[in-house]
Amino acid sequence: MKAVGLYKYLPITNEESLVDVEVEQGNPTGHDLLIRVQAVSVNPVDTKVRAPKDKEEKPKILGFDASGIVEEVGEECSLFKKGDKVYYAGSIGRQGTNSEYHLVDERIVGRKPENLSFAEAAAMPLTTLTAWEGLFQRLHVQEGESILIINGGGGVGSIAIQLAKQAGLTVIATSSRIETSEWCKGLGADFIINHYESMEEQLKEHGMESVDNIFCLHSTDKHWKEMSKVIRPQGKICSIVENEEPIDLKLLQDKSISFFWEFMFTRPLYETDDIVDQHHILNKVGEELEKGNLQHTLQETISPINAENMRKAHGKVEKGKMIGKIVVEGWGQ
Repeated sequence: MKAVGLYKYLPITNEESLVDVEVEQGNPTGHDLLIRVQAVSVNPVDTKVRAPKDKEEKPKILGFDASGIVEEVGEECSLFKKGDKVYYAGSIGRQGTNSEYHLVDERIVGRKPENLSFAEAAAMPLTTLTAWEGLFQRLHVQEGESILIINGGGGVGSIAIQLAKQAGLTVIATSSRIETSEWCKGLGADFIINHYESMEEQLKEHGMESVDNIFCLHSTDKHWKEMSKVIRPQGKICSIVENEEPIDLKLLQDKSISFFWEFMFTRPLYETDDIVDQHHILNKVGEELEKGNLQHTLQETISPINAENMRKAHGKVEKGKMIGKIVVEGWGQ
């Protein structure tokens, strides 16, 4: 079957960084579904996994977000059947979705929202799961609280703003560009501040001395000290961005601040007892998308799925200027 993969970890400007390959199609067993992939989305995690390093593969297939149609099911499957339309974020511990057919555990797969195209659906799973788990299963946000979402215009921020507003929170999103600020306002953010300027001073200008929750989606290292300043006593901080330097947890001690990491691949990677929660989350969000209570975050589509277009998509994501999500769809002839 066709796939896009890599043999060496190279800069995206190198034509060998992602190449068209032919790989063997797997057969589903156990809880696995075999998906006929229709569209895939590129996330920052794709570019981080692909980043240059001294290692060779034979080959490695990248890709996490996908939407498609169930082609076959394993003997332990009970949630889906052949012909079902689905969307999901996959597992970082397995071969990825950038292939014509893909094996995935049904317990992390959701029913594709009927009102979304395959491209629109492929934009949603990874960011939706990250936002939902971060807000409701790490921070445990409550109606009436406030939340500062650092980098509101990215993929996770774009759905986190909507979920937080729907849950009854006051949402402060950060942005550094006019177009991103307008995007965040359109998604429901109550007001916007710039994460390259003093967030403490900007919050005070809006009459806020502190916030109840912080969801850090941009440079934990850069924002750590300021987050510790603007979080209220006994507040909560959750980050999805790995730190490059040691972070000083003592800055949180006097306020008794709780800090959480959110990594949406934890459940599939370790096959936790609650792995099926991701199935339920995707279905819940799918229902809200169908009702019109949430909007998809797709902003750009490239077609078809091949190495050249995947390199284009990776390059756009690597620049760090994305608003919403980018999707590559269709396998052509």
